[in-house]
Amino acid sequence: MISIREVSGKKDQRAFLQFPIDLYKGNDCYVPPLWADEMKMFRPDFVYNQTCESKFFLAYKDGELAGRIQGIIQKAANEKWGQKRVRFTRFDAIDDPEVSKALFGAVEQWASSRGMDTICGPLGYSDLEREGLLVEGFDKRVTMSENYNAPYYQKHIEGLGFTKEVDWLGSRIYGADSPETIDELEKTAEFIMRRYKLHFGPARNAGDFMKRYADGIFELIDKSYGNLYGTVPFTKGMKDLMLENFGLVVNLKYTAVILDENDRMICFGFTIPGLADGLVTTRGKYTPRTLLRLLRCILRPRTLDLCLVGVDPEWLNRGVSILLFVGLMKTLRDDKHIRFADTNLNLENNYDILHQWKRFNIETVRRCRAYCKPIA
Repeated sequence: MISIREVSGKKDQRAFLQFPIDLYKGNDCYVPPLWADEMKMFRPDFVYNQTCESKFFLAYKDGELAGRIQGIIQKAANEKWGQKRVRFTRFDAIDDPEVSKALFGAVEQWASSRGMDTICGPLGYSDLEREGLLVEGFDKRVTMSENYNAPYYQKHIEGLGFTKEVDWLGSRIYGADSPETIDELEKTAEFIMRRYKLHFGPARNAGDFMKRYADGIFELIDKSYGNLYGTVPFTKGMKDLMLENFGLVVNLKYTAVILDENDRMICFGFTIPGLADGLVTTRGKYTPRTLLRLLRCILRPRTLDLCLVGVDPEWLNRGVSILLFVGLMKTLRDDKHIRFADTNLNLENNYDILHQWKRFNIETVRRCRAYCKPIA
């Protein structure tokens, strides 16, 4: 017998967060989110409550916890795109199609009562969260900002009538495609810097960097990502949350902004040390051992995560992103501890960013998918 229960109270909240951690125990490809970050969703002052409604559901089979799902009505996104959609996210379940059917049914029933006509996902509150269902690459460890799920999820979801809306590709970059590439791009970069009178933005340390350039970075994110699938307008609360999440791991060695002659930002690259290796066995909990593992990842990274690259649309066809990628190529060549840089997920139809990787020795290691379905 399968029953669905809406999350209510601390005990249910803990069960909601604990379920996938138990489900994927011993799976080295699964990287748990940080428990403290996930618990923020249940607080009345959670930043996304300004623009979203959400519900959390648990599924029980014969009295045992068997799955979970969250539904989100992202009102700002619906207004932006002229839609009436509910997003599903944080879906995890045992390999039982009836459990999945019951979970999605609960979200659809709630969304229908709120006037929604389509369900889509996996998508979180914004594109700053984990998104997409893993459909290829189950044998590779994901990054700290990506979903991992078992192969049967795809069968369950498609069996409920969901169809593909868009895919993301995740790749590993191992360096330049040849030693000559770096020399050639360095000369091109020097020419671009001189021709357009550009310079790298100075900063004394990570804190100074964020203080100087955070506003410009957010402005460029809105400009360069605003028309991409799943994006939502930034609010002050979202900006503060991003600064809180990434401020401690910014490393000037891997992060840069490019300014024009009037000190206006035209391009930025935001890269952080890969933290997945430090989180994979922690069950998402902050402990002294977890903090030590994360500190090692930050101080001596074995991988890098390419979080964001933004270019002012006015400068897209002038080659300015080469200035960032030359630095990445040099880092991968010279730092023998770093095995690769992970692109994280790039939309398969974001040709501007995919084109940037053609000069690298690159391996596509995962594909994630967003689905949609009309609500009956």
